[in-house]
Amino acid sequence: MTNNLVFGLFGAGGFAREVMPIARTEVRRLAESMGLTPALYFVDVKPTAATVNGVPVVSETDFFALPATQKFFNSAMANAKLRQKIAGLCDQNGVKPLSLFGNHVDVLDDNQIAEGAVICGHCTVTSNAKIGRYFQSNIYSYVAHDCVLGDFVTFAPRVCCNGNVHIGDHAYIGTGAVIREGSPDKPLRIGEGAIIGMGAVVTKDVPPHTTVIGNPAKPMVK
Repeated sequence: MTNNLVFGLFGAGGFAREVMPIARTEVRRLAESMGLTPALYFVDVKPTAATVNGVPVVSETDFFALPATQKFFNSAMANAKLRQKIAGLCDQNGVKPLSLFGNHVDVLDDNQIAEGAVICGHCTVTSNAKIGRYFQSNIYSYVAHDCVLGDFVTFAPRVCCNGNVHIGDHAYIGTGAVIREGSPDKPLRIGEGAIIGMGAVVTKDVPPHTTVIGNPAKPMVK
């Protein structure tokens, strides 16, 4: 009879290796509260190593076949569409999402953060923000007051998202980007699937599926 809590972190690359220590802490705490024994795995489509940093690596098929009293997952990859696919696959297999919060994360007053978040160390969500499913926030990023973020939004390190900003599903905000504050009656909007380049300073709305770069940020010319 199994008496274990199994957690799988999808991905085995650099970001996954950064997230696994966060997962280890969260999973051990959860397992202890449930009186279960924790077991953690990296989950990769085609594993190229038996272990990564001492953690076993298994295929998706093997992960779903593992016996468990409780089974959870999260994903650590920048590709939002792939994260969405994994979330759907896990839902079909009865695997629950587990949100992960790193050290020195501050989530202040009256925020709503949906399932499956990965919020790395030294990140802040200030007040009255509404964040969708499977948000991914890398180190030293923040979401300020009254922001609304869709599902599968990705923040690279040191993103500065100021107040009254609305970000659509699957948007990617690059390292060091700064998003100017909007207003309650006219929030600054970043459309679905938009990409904000590294170091960009966003001062006006960004249309869906548009890549902007520079200061001030403008559409990238191919």
